[in-house]
Amino acid sequence: MHNTLHSQFSFWETQTYFNNIDLAVIGSGIVGLNAAIHFKKKHPKAKVVVLERGILPNGASTKNAGFACFGSVSELQTDLEKNNENDVWHTVEMRIKGLELLRKTIGDKHLHFQRLGGYELFTSKQLFEKACSSIDDFNKKIKSLTKSSNTYQVSNKHISRFGFKSIEGIILNQEEGQLDTGNMMQYLLQYAMSLGVIVLNNISVSKINDLGNKVILNTNIGSIYSKLVIVANNGFAKQLLKLKDVKPARAQVLITKPVKNLTIKGTFHYDEGFYYFRNVGDRILLGGGRNLDFETETTHEFAFNHKIHQQLDKLLKDMILPHSSFEIEQRWCGIMGVGSEKKPIIEKISPHVVCAVRMGGMGVAIGSLVGKLAIEKLKKV
Repeated sequence: MHNTLHSQFSFWETQTYFNNIDLAVIGSGIVGLNAAIHFKKKHPKAKVVVLERGILPNGASTKNAGFACFGSVSELQTDLEKNNENDVWHTVEMRIKGLELLRKTIGDKHLHFQRLGGYELFTSKQLFEKACSSIDDFNKKIKSLTKSSNTYQVSNKHISRFGFKSIEGIILNQEEGQLDTGNMMQYLLQYAMSLGVIVLNNISVSKINDLGNKVILNTNIGSIYSKLVIVANNGFAKQLLKLKDVKPARAQVLITKPVKNLTIKGTFHYDEGFYYFRNVGDRILLGGGRNLDFETETTHEFAFNHKIHQQLDKLLKDMILPHSSFEIEQRWCGIMGVGSEKKPIIEKISPHVVCAVRMGGMGVAIGSLVGKLAIEKLKKV
């Protein structure tokens, strides 16, 4: 009797879910599910378990704006001023290829993917002209990826068409699109489970210990053992790993009730991408403003920043919908993972543990590819 194991789980539950795990993935967002999918495809008989701390993915995967984008002109200009040029363009390439992989994995129908174009708005003529000076060069850089010689182009005719106020210029990215974040994650989850991937919610991991023959995960339900582990919790990575250049970045978002006679269609970037909005049918979804309060928004806490939401409301009223009445239906926030550079961190932490984090606010675009690349870093079962 003294050797009897007392457990909150039955024998059946222990055998089915927690024993003989080949790969444990921490985080059920875009990266985590893609990693699980690609591992299971390589090793169909392997036992793959995804551990998620929330009821739904707890970071940004089900809370983002649903932009299928890879970088606006002014945002890329700023990235090039701060980072290595080859790294910047390699990251852009990863985003474009990541979007292709996402669309191939799930299908445009299930994504509700629409290529309506992406528009960067400028209220400063000087900044608009600065951005325009890079269009030709940027188009040449990504021509082989987009198969277009004029991906970026000036499109000031849309200022009056969309009814914006105080806009000096617009640059169109004709390759940009939008998708339904909820549908994306639902079908990604269904696809993973159809391959035999086990997804367990409400399990938070507090510590990882690679012993060589196995990896121990300390969790809120006790210790879980796995041969291999992928950490795919993005903005929450520092809670588990000693990573220098990744931190949480909270994003504030809102959506309006249906707006009568809405003419705005597409995805829109403003102020180097710190603000972004799009139509969702006949509603406007608007997010951003983190640059107003970087310190407060560098947090793992889900909470509303009233200062930022006041600015979002002002932008809606003064610039985006100056001629329309509107009401806000819902507000929320999500946690991204950012650092001093935009390229993701895909590194082997120990012989049997790989991290795939720091999506830089572009998880929809780059996440599928990052999940796949994380598997390539792992030692085979």
